[in-house]
Amino acid sequence: MHTKTTTLLLSLLLLSIVININPTFADNEHGGQIFHAFMLEADVGESREGTLSSWDFDGWIGGDYDKLWLKSEGEILDNETESAEFWVLYSHNIAEFWDTQIGIRHDTDPLSTTYLAFGIDGLARYFFETEAHIFISDEGDVSARLRQENDFLLTQQLILKPYFEVNLSAQDVSELEVGSGVTDGMVGLQTRYEISRKFAPYIDLHYDRLFGGTSSLAKQSGQHNDDFIAAVGLMFMF
Repeated sequence: MHTKTTTLLLSLLLLSIVININPTFADNEHGGQIFHAFMLEADVGESREGTLSSWDFDGWIGGDYDKLWLKSEGEILDNETESAEFWVLYSHNIAEFWDTQIGIRHDTDPLSTTYLAFGIDGLARYFFETEAHIFISDEGDVSARLRQENDFLLTQQLILKPYFEVNLSAQDVSELEVGSGVTDGMVGLQTRYEISRKFAPYIDLHYDRLFGGTSSLAKQSGQHNDDFIAAVGLMFMF
């Protein structure tokens, strides 16, 4: 992993650890206290391109109506960072189970790019956790992402989480080998066993696919336009 990527990821984890051990953030249901919730998933698996490792860090600190939201996700293929994103968002509650969000997303890989990010986060019908964001890059390129997931309890400890994600671009971005329209999508199923509410090993199976112009560009450069990944990992909550 690149040094810069490693430093940023470790900084997020260090911040979360400090928050977790600081008594000023103790749970209190009244009095305008500060709360927090963070989750880290890290796994390693096999794809048709090689060994693929990934991380997904997501969490917030704040009150009932206003929060600072931190996110990071990325993938490493055979010790080379394929993608790495770092988000800082201001989140404001506008309705029961729904927040609006605005902030900055910075990608260090595949290219160093900064985006203005805004969108919504909340709980849709049938308890699907939903994230929908629009991004405007420092070059003026516009893109969007939609993700939904849900937890289904087989037992109190064994949980299935189906999920899907789709990305779109308003224009061709040659530097990123992205075509306009729907660029890529992913559908997957995570099965985790919660040893405790804060720790769970899991198995993750997901299918990735490129679409439209993005798929054509991948084929022209000799790459596959789809992949199936089987991975094992650990989930931490703090």
